[in-house]
Amino acid sequence: MAETTRRVRFRDIKPYDVPNSLEELNGPYDGVVKLRHSVLWVGDGNVDVSTIDGTCMAYQALLAEGQVSDQEAGLNARKLVEVWPELSLDRRVRDLWESRFPELRVRS
Repeated sequence: MAETTRRVRFRDIKPYDVPNSLEELNGPYDGVVKLRHSVLWVGDGNVDVSTIDGTCMAYQALLAEGQVSDQEAGLNARKLVEVWPELSLDRRVRDLWESRFPELRVRS
């Protein structure tokens, strides 16, 4: 009988950072956020979070690739709650943040 091997993906074992509280997220609500190259691998790292496209790009990168210090400086708590349903996130990232911050859960 053939043995089945489960493929392990990096995203399934990668550790993700999450701050202790949403109140620690002091990034700008509007304007330009400068992200380190290790967080956003394209462009010069400047992202305009005044637009939904810019916000989604910056927030998805910060949630998936950022350290807590990056998240605290780049994410805005109020805006994160507002755009949460629009973000395209890996299931592990979404579950981790929603388990820590139930206010992010999308209400039906």
